[in-house]
Amino acid sequence: MSADPERIVTIERQDRIAIVRFDRGDRANAMSLELCRQLTQAARSFENDATVSAVILTGSASNFSLGADLKDEELSKSRKLPLAQRRLALQTGGRMCRAWEEIEALTIVAIEGWCVGGGAALSVACDLRVASRTSTFYVPEIERGMNLSWGAVPRITNLVGPAKAKRIIILSEKLAAPTALDWGLADSLSEPGDALKSALEWAQRAADLPPVQLRMIKQAINASAFALDRAVSHADFDQFALAASSGDFEEGTRSFLERRPPRYTGA
Repeated sequence: MSADPERIVTIERQDRIAIVRFDRGDRANAMSLELCRQLTQAARSFENDATVSAVILTGSASNFSLGADLKDEELSKSRKLPLAQRRLALQTGGRMCRAWEEIEALTIVAIEGWCVGGGAALSVACDLRVASRTSTFYVPEIERGMNLSWGAVPRITNLVGPAKAKRIIILSEKLAAPTALDWGLADSLSEPGDALKSALEWAQRAADLPPVQLRMIKQAINASAFALDRAVSHADFDQFALAASSGDFEEGTRSFLERRPPRYTGA
């Protein structure tokens, strides 16, 4: 997959382990609609692959991702589409996260630097998260006049509990890696630059296990833990469409791009 210069996502195979990397070549490593589609395609490429026991997902060496790309021209154009087409575009990120959640193999995220917004939403759609000790988790959607979508609200709540989920999603607290580990948003810490190495250790452990049993047990755990997730978040993209029609959304986006504090009015 790495031969195409337009391809942001690459897949490397090491026996029963697959490493999926996404890197846009800049510091932000932001999540455009095209990146979301490529990550969805990467996840679905494992649907009929019985040989993989663990899939590692990682971003760039500097940052996992600074979140949704607010400068994405395709995203800007989608806001002017008719409602039916706009709703399809708004489901792009949610489809990506579901595709990663539905991978039967064990999924492990290796995080360096910042894991923000859509990047955090993608990370919690996977099974385990290894974070560098210097990494930071941050969910700023509400500060931009948005709701958190992509099915991330129930997933984060399942991991950290309702009170901490409110601090993460409503109050937009930035979580340094040690705090993320203590709260349950991260599962292990590594030295800076070693998140992928640590993730590979877990992946190798998974690759050494009986592959069918691993998949069946993962499916059973997810079925019991996440049974109500879709019921909770089935309309989060419609909620995003409603939020995006507000004056506060416009103000939140503009103030972020202009690097100034927002002035919200409830409009």
